[in-house]
Amino acid sequence: MEQQEILENLSMAIIEGDEDKAKEYAKEVLIGKMDPLKAVEQGLSKGMITLGERFEKGEVFLPDLLIAADAFNIAIGVLKPAMEVQKKQVAKLGTVLIGTVNGDVHGIGKNIVAIVLEAYGFEVVDIGVDNPSLKFIEAAEKVKADVIGLSSLMTTTMPAQKEVIDILKEMSLRKKYLVVIGGGPVTKEWADKIGADGYAESAFQAVDMIKELLSQRRIAD
Repeated sequence: MEQQEILENLSMAIIEGDEDKAKEYAKEVLIGKMDPLKAVEQGLSKGMITLGERFEKGEVFLPDLLIAADAFNIAIGVLKPAMEVQKKQVAKLGTVLIGTVNGDVHGIGKNIVAIVLEAYGFEVVDIGVDNPSLKFIEAAEKVKADVIGLSSLMTTTMPAQKEVIDILKEMSLRKKYLVVIGGGPVTKEWADKIGADGYAESAFQAVDMIKELLSQRRIAD
């Protein structure tokens, strides 16, 4: 089976929420000695993005997303050993604390970002969904994070991203952390408006963006 065909099949398995096919084609990735991260980016994540777009248009519903997430996680479980091998070959780049903001229980996008960051050599601490703003800061202090990642999948919860930044300022901790944001409704304009250090549309853009931010900080230091 050609690589492109495997990637397309992986994507379709996620869109259809077919756990058996997701597992089958994830195994094909390993058999074909494909880059597991390529399978995540161009197969699994592509399927989730397509489904997310259909969700926004009202073509699919929350249960469909949850079923797709289960298929996604099963495929990741198959690919994980190969991704761990790659991770061991990469020097640790920094510690990223990531979570979904207060009032938002959507974790699919955040989970993808966490998986990809780990694969590229970041230490990732995922605190889950629906986190009070202060929890991000307390957790970042505890794990000595370099970066705080704030995910929001609803326009109604986006102000919580700003709240975390505002609290950091009030506690005189703003300069201690790089704060990056993301999520379906989030834009670069919003990131600029609330004073975030960075914004990315996808997990793989997030990797490059965080690498660049950390590099700039080290040069400045």
